[in-house]
Amino acid sequence: MLNVSRFDFGQIRALRRFRDADRRIRERTDQAARVVCVASGKGGTGKSVVATNLAVLRARRGEKVLLVDFDSGLANAHLLLGLAPAHDLGDVLDGRVRAPDAVVEGPAGVHLLSGGVGQPALCNPTRRELDRLYRALEPLEKEFDLIVVDHGAGMGYATITQLAATSTMLIVANPEVTSLSDAYAIYKRALGVNATIRAGLIINRAPDERSALGAREKFDDVAQRFLKNTPEFVGWIPQDDAVGRSVNLRLPACLSDPDAAASRALFAVAAWNGLDCARTSSAFFRRARRALR
Repeated sequence: MLNVSRFDFGQIRALRRFRDADRRIRERTDQAARVVCVASGKGGTGKSVVATNLAVLRARRGEKVLLVDFDSGLANAHLLLGLAPAHDLGDVLDGRVRAPDAVVEGPAGVHLLSGGVGQPALCNPTRRELDRLYRALEPLEKEFDLIVVDHGAGMGYATITQLAATSTMLIVANPEVTSLSDAYAIYKRALGVNATIRAGLIINRAPDERSALGAREKFDDVAQRFLKNTPEFVGWIPQDDAVGRSVNLRLPACLSDPDAAASRALFAVAAWNGLDCARTSSAFFRRARRALR
């Protein structure tokens, strides 16, 4: 006859607590990657250089980082990383290769999914094409700690649906009034599709601190006046010849010249805690698919 004592019940309750705790740990471990969207209102702001260096710097911290180049048919992240991927987003969209098989490893352990160069479907994708692409990209979220999405300039369909899906975005602007105006436009659009989005502002290629802080003040004044909201100021990056040299070397400045002024600024930007908290309630690409409807 089975003798079930109070001690037995205590053991059972302890085992159940252990099992429940273990399940919660596994669920946290299996969470989808954090996703940060890097965008700018116009081309030529140095957005891709910033996104590439941020991804590399986070990878150097021990995170498994994926950089997705979502520039619509005009991708250049592979050039900045000195890579020549055999496959890109266009191949994933057309079903020629699985998304994980299109990912390549780059310097400092960063991973890249290259954008399509000259791919018409990526320049102006339909809702159905984006739905198919987002579905194909979903498995990547289980493989990485952080995904940095480098968007093309402007407000294309892919950019807007992903801004609607993300919890966190970085806006890269230059001190010029035209750049600030376009950056404000994409910030306004992001808030329109995602009222809870956490946005950070980076002033890139500033001649000095005074001009960078002045640009930030101009942006904030307009945003507060018309949107009743302002992005966090993540930092500013000085105009630096080391960046141009790094592009020609096809190696991010944070690796080719870590003591350069721009590199030191990028180290500070990469420490923004928004990158640590960029998690959504459900998988990013699944949310992006819902935003298509």
